[in-house]
Amino acid sequence: MGITAKQSEKQEREYTPAPQGNHIAICYQIIEIGTEKKMTAQGLKEQKKVRLTWELTNELMADGKPYSVGADYTLSMYKSAILRRDVENWIGKKFTDEEAEVYDISKLINQPCMLNVVHNVSAKNGKTYANVSGVTPLAKGVPKPTQIDPGFVFSFDPWDDKKFASLPEWIKKRIEQTPEFKARLDGPHQNDHQPTVEPDDLPF
Repeated sequence: MGITAKQSEKQEREYTPAPQGNHIAICYQIIEIGTEKKMTAQGLKEQKKVRLTWELTNELMADGKPYSVGADYTLSMYKSAILRRDVENWIGKKFTDEEAEVYDISKLINQPCMLNVVHNVSAKNGKTYANVSGVTPLAKGVPKPTQIDPGFVFSFDPWDDKKFASLPEWIKKRIEQTPEFKARLDGPHQNDHQPTVEPDDLPF
């Protein structure tokens, strides 16, 4: 049974989606979520998830902070996975299967890019959200932007209690539902959950 974190009316009013368009951005946050279950047309699947978040360095909100946009990915570098597609587009290089097998996505922290942002309306609540539709390298001749928010990487190995405590509540609730997190509570030798990952994040 999942945990639903409801937003207050104040929180809903405060949310403003980042502007649509192609933006200069920096990846300042990478969070390993863990294995989540998802119902698909083929049945229930288990998929390891990771969340990347970018700041739009040239798009500031009323309080002077940059807009940010996050995207969840299945933690897979399979040929048809969106994570592999976006990373290849970002660094401007196609991976061999051998390179993809050992690529450490934490290398992307603090790295600039051009981020294409689109707006989508949620069927659940009718709200408009900003979503990532594409990642590419900085345009030729564009200097690396000045990063505003410090880089932040959270992973299960090594686990960091302080980093976990600093995460937003809705992210912590997702992580707490994963078998990787529950295995930590069972003991140091129980964290061996290896789901069969069948990437469903195909580009269509």
